[in-house]
Amino acid sequence: MLNNRSITHFLLLAFADTRELQLLYFCLFLGIYLAALLGNGLIITAIACDHHLHTPMYFFLLNLSLLDLGSISTTVPKAMANLLKDTRDISYLGCAAQVFLFLFLLPSEFSLLTIMSYDRYVAICQPLHYGTLLSSRACVHMAAAAWGTGMLNSLLHTANTFSLPICQGIAVDQFFCEIPHILKLSCSDSYLREVGLIMVSACLVFGCFLFIMLSYVQIFRAVLRIPSEQGRHKAFSTCLPHLVVVSLFVSTGMFTYLKPASISSPSLDLLVSFLYSVVPPAVNPLIYSMRNQEIKDALKKLIQLASSQRQ
Repeated sequence: MLNNRSITHFLLLAFADTRELQLLYFCLFLGIYLAALLGNGLIITAIACDHHLHTPMYFFLLNLSLLDLGSISTTVPKAMANLLKDTRDISYLGCAAQVFLFLFLLPSEFSLLTIMSYDRYVAICQPLHYGTLLSSRACVHMAAAAWGTGMLNSLLHTANTFSLPICQGIAVDQFFCEIPHILKLSCSDSYLREVGLIMVSACLVFGCFLFIMLSYVQIFRAVLRIPSEQGRHKAFSTCLPHLVVVSLFVSTGMFTYLKPASISSPSLDLLVSFLYSVVPPAVNPLIYSMRNQEIKDALKKLIQLASSQRQ
């Protein structure tokens, strides 16, 4: 059994054995990371600078972009550094920090997506009560609850996981530190406590998912009762980006944690973890801006303002 205090680092899963492939993966990660920084940064700036976007829907979207920036910055920079340096090392504290931030940001994001489904439900099903139910104070409280839920979840899981003794080596079969792969290195029955915490978190996630589904059942019923085709199209267009983001988030996460062990392999696990931890933060800005005319108009104003200042 290894003493946790004697462990100075872990070894992450390598993307490739050859130097050429490592540099190719580095360029891929760099492109995705820069796209995520640009996309989320533009959305944050547009919402913050355009007073027409100071509404509950865009307030929650701003928080979502902040969480996306945080989640992709937790895993990708370290992966790029390792690819560039041709190493697999991550320090013990660095690994703990990755686990803490990842478990803080992703549950916060899913909680926020749940709140955003409530926002769409109130806007479409109870429009006369929208200003009351989603006042500025209520929006701040709901956003704070989403961030706070992620923080509490992260503290519990991180403290419990890194208190377990390690006896199965220091090789983590993942390109970033993730609790299921760290638990495989433990040799203590105490890991059952962490399994219990994971089950509690899974129940909370299922509760949020059920709330989102019930919200959209009510939304679709209300939209189908709208007499004009233009009205139905406008209502659907405000919900579609959120529904696509939720579907992407849930489908990749469920496949990662619920796929049969018979089809599990290091290469497949690496691909799936890439899909659910790296791709959503990069494509979410595109999904939300592609069909949103208000975001497009705000971005055009920013570009015009920037070009006029240069001249």
